[in-house]
Amino acid sequence: QVQLVESGGGSVQAGRSLRLSCAASGYTASSYCMGWFRQAPGKEREGVGAIRSDGSTSYAESVKGRFTISKDNAKNTLYLQMNSLKPEDTAMYYCAAESPRSGGSCPPLVVWDTYWGQGTQVTVSS
Repeated sequence: QVQLVESGGGSVQAGRSLRLSCAASGYTASSYCMGWFRQAPGKEREGVGAIRSDGSTSYAESVKGRFTISKDNAKNTLYLQMNSLKPEDTAMYYCAAESPRSGGSCPPLVVWDTYWGQGTQVTVSS
């Protein structure tokens, strides 16, 4: 059974950092596209970024330069390092996994729908 379990959320002041983790089980995460999404109250879910099986990453413009996605294949764990947090980063954060396209590229984040975690809340106060 595939499971994604996020952890590391919390409440911080603006400008501080948090690191989220996503432990994957039931499949080999290294062979999938892995990504982070977030959803704030009253807003649509937003793709934060993704990491390919080869380790290359992509990010939403709103977090580029502040957030870093990484993974530890040996631990089957995905990470989201969030620096210089802003109040507008407040949201429920979800990790997700999606099958790569042929050739190894990841599908656009807007179409991901295969595996999802339960989410972890991040609250940033000003």
